[in-house]
Amino acid sequence: MTTGTGTMTTDISDKTAELDDFDSLTERYQRELLAHCYRMSGSVHEAEDLVQETFLRAWKASADFQGRSSVRTWLYRIATNVCLTNLEGRPRRPLPAGLGTSDQMAGDALEENNEIAWLEPVPDAAVVVAERDSIRLAFVAARQRAVLILRDVLRWSAAEVAEALETTTAAVNSALQRAHATMQERGLTEETVEPELSTEQQALLERYVEAFWAKDIDSIVSMLKADAVWEMPPFVGWYVGDRNIGELINTQCPGGVHDMPMIATTANGQPAFGLYMRTRDGDFRPFHLQVLDLEGDRVKHVGAFFEKSLFARFGLPERLPAGWTPATTD
Repeated sequence: MTTGTGTMTTDISDKTAELDDFDSLTERYQRELLAHCYRMSGSVHEAEDLVQETFLRAWKASADFQGRSSVRTWLYRIATNVCLTNLEGRPRRPLPAGLGTSDQMAGDALEENNEIAWLEPVPDAAVVVAERDSIRLAFVAARQRAVLILRDVLRWSAAEVAEALETTTAAVNSALQRAHATMQERGLTEETVEPELSTEQQALLERYVEAFWAKDIDSIVSMLKADAVWEMPPFVGWYVGDRNIGELINTQCPGGVHDMPMIATTANGQPAFGLYMRTRDGDFRPFHLQVLDLEGDRVKHVGAFFEKSLFARFGLPERLPAGWTPATTD
């Protein structure tokens, strides 16, 4: 017969034993903690550093772990506090529409700002994304975002969140309410994200790639929602409206017909494409990474990220040969 005390001792022993092989522990939780730290920070590079700091703190504190919670919960608590410390005094990472400026018209002068720490996309392959909400949560204020992730994504109780964030249950509930209001205001509800692409959406993406290769502006416009939004960090301008976006691509994008091939990938649980630009030598070099948000059979938002290092992070080729055509993608 096993007494209650004996069972509790065994449970605690099992939990603490998980810390004995720290290399295996690191491997087991690396990807999901990277997803967590990314959702908190909005930066893949920062998230990688934050995960390393989390494991360092966990290793130093492992002797004090008493098994009152699971090792996973304990690690998430450490990671959350590491992320909140990192965010103290920093503005949240925005996209151009989050700067508080008005939208622009195609033809307005492009203004580039590399001093702003912009929101970055994350490759799906790099993280365990429990929910298709990673990029959406980066729009919410830091403490609200922490509460939102811990309560809605990790399903912690309000009391557990309050303990992790060293605050009260009432404050947690208030922050969660404000976070939900922010997401509702920005149209970032669960209902705005489709779990999988439909056959029609798959066909839409194929036409989208073909339209950029042909630089068929009318076709591109036809695939955008009437009130679609286009953003392209580090350029601070953002653009609303299918025809306005079409004119932007037509007049500001330097590529012509058969100058802009696209290679598919995924980011933040959304379809994404590395867009390349033909060079004077005839080959193709990275131009920007597009992350698409679909609504039904239309594109409602495009984030075109001009940070070239993203191509390597997403495992995309550093160049395409001069003879490349869509038929050679395989």
